[in-house]
Amino acid sequence: MIIARVIGNVVATQKDESHEGKKILLVQQLDLEGNPLGDPFVALDAVDAGVGDRVLAVQEGFSAMTSVGHTDAPIDAAVIGVIDVIDLVELA
Repeated sequence: MIIARVIGNVVATQKDESHEGKKILLVQQLDLEGNPLGDPFVALDAVDAGVGDRVLAVQEGFSAMTSVGHTDAPIDAAVIGVIDVIDLVELA
C-alpha cells in the first residue's frame, strides 16, 4: 500500500465498460512527512475519496482490480482507504 494525496479528478467520456460509474482520481504518493514522491498517477476510487484527502492506494493490478470488484478489468491502481491519522512511534 502507498500513502498518497488526491490532487485532482480525471474525467474520461470514453472509457472501458468496467470503469463506467467509477470515479477516477489523480493521486500523488507522499513520504511520511507528507512530501511528494515521484510522479502522480491515476487510480480508480473504491472509497469515495476527494481532492485533498490523504489516502491509501495500491499500484498492483490484482489488488486494484479486487478492491473495486472487477477482477477482469484493466485496472492497475486504486484508492482503497481514506487516512484519518498516521501515528508514528519512535523506536529506541
